Amino acid sequence: MNDISRRTMLQRGGMLGAILALDTVSPALARTAPTPMLHSAKRIDSALRAGVAHNDVAGVVALAAQATGIVYEGAFGKANVATGTPMTTDTVFWLLSMTKAFTATACMQLVEQGRLRLDDDAAKYLPELAAPKILEGYAADGTPRLRPAKRTIKVHHLLTHTSGFTYSIWSEALTRYEQVTGMPDVATCKNAAFTAPLEFEPGERWEYGISMDWVGKLIEAVTDQSLEVYFRENIFAPLGMTDSGFLIGSEQKRRVATFHNRRADGELEPTPFEMPQRPEFFMGGGGTFSTPRDYMTFLQALLNGGALHGVRILRPETVTMMMRNQIGELNVHEMRSAQPPYSHSFDQFPGQPHKWGLSFDINTQPGPNGRSAGSISWAGLLNCYFWLDPVKAVTGAFFTQILPFYDDRVVGLYGDFERGVYAGLA
Repeated sequence: MNDISRRTMLQRGGMLGAILALDTVSPALARTAPTPMLHSAKRIDSALRAGVAHNDVAGVVALAAQATGIVYEGAFGKANVATGTPMTTDTVFWLLSMTKAFTATACMQLVEQGRLRLDDDAAKYLPELAAPKILEGYAADGTPRLRPAKRTIKVHHLLTHTSGFTYSIWSEALTRYEQVTGMPDVATCKNAAFTAPLEFEPGERWEYGISMDWVGKLIEAVTDQSLEVYFRENIFAPLGMTDSGFLIGSEQKRRVATFHNRRADGELEPTPFEMPQRPEFFMGGGGTFSTPRDYMTFLQALLNGGALHGVRILRPETVTMMMRNQIGELNVHEMRSAQPPYSHSFDQFPGQPHKWGLSFDINTQPGPNGRSAGSISWAGLLNCYFWLDPVKAVTGAFFTQILPFYDDRVVGLYGDFERGVYAGLA
């Protein structure tokens, strides 16, 4: 059998033990494991295995944890469809926007150290942000119409996506700007992508975009280190995350999950994919790779108030601050796709207001699959997802490598996983 599921069951007082199984649980273990989580783990296994069988995904890894340790861990399908290599918790995934949580953590470490302040003008550290311009539209001949911004960009505007910077993938105006001017997309990791204009005055509204890539530049300016080095020395190495970074090694490359495009007929087509390995800049908004096991280590540190296994990367009060609404009366809204081959329109909580922290989506009402109001979450473009529920003290992460983003079939499996986790904790 090619899928692996390892499930760790918890009692209220602490960890009971780990299950390592292929398709079934031994009778002896079934008699000793807590019934709700045991039954729930079987249901999660069944749902994810069915997702592979129905070609919803070629392979998938899912993990969940509480403060006392991992409560669910499952890997199903193929990591490499050409060789038949199975998915495991050490399979390497390109995280894309799940990188933002690392960048926000690094930035808040510098805030804790007094090396920068959230209400500082970003131009204090990045002079190129001293005179931002706003894209107002296009002249009859197609020339972009720009005007100087009236407000300055603060550090907190960058951390909360209220700076005015956007992503072309969710902006028709910026997509057109790239086409007219030849400005490269930020995912090319070319510095010319930072010539992008704003689309609104800083602080005027929430709009997802390249703000966290600017935060990456800011971190490098303050520390005089590349993000690759700073992340490794201050986040990854302290937490034992040996399979995370921007520059992928040869051994790690052999463990990368195959990337797929969803064709119009619903089938999955394997396609080569790799983030630039000779980048002009390290993309703090989406350039890293990691494994499910590494990323869950990071999430567990956040769940535990910034520390894990005796290593502290953030103060508890800083983590609490990052998980609180930082955009006031503004709201996160649907991200409408301007480039359908790459993404569907995206709204995790349609019909309810949600807020933004540093740098996470915050649902203000209970989620449809079990998470509490006040939980944080986000995702990566290749259909990786995570949530962290500080009320019920549980975090989960879900890994695939598929475009377009917010694929209905993947999102359905993610919902099955989340519901299963909460059912097992009841």
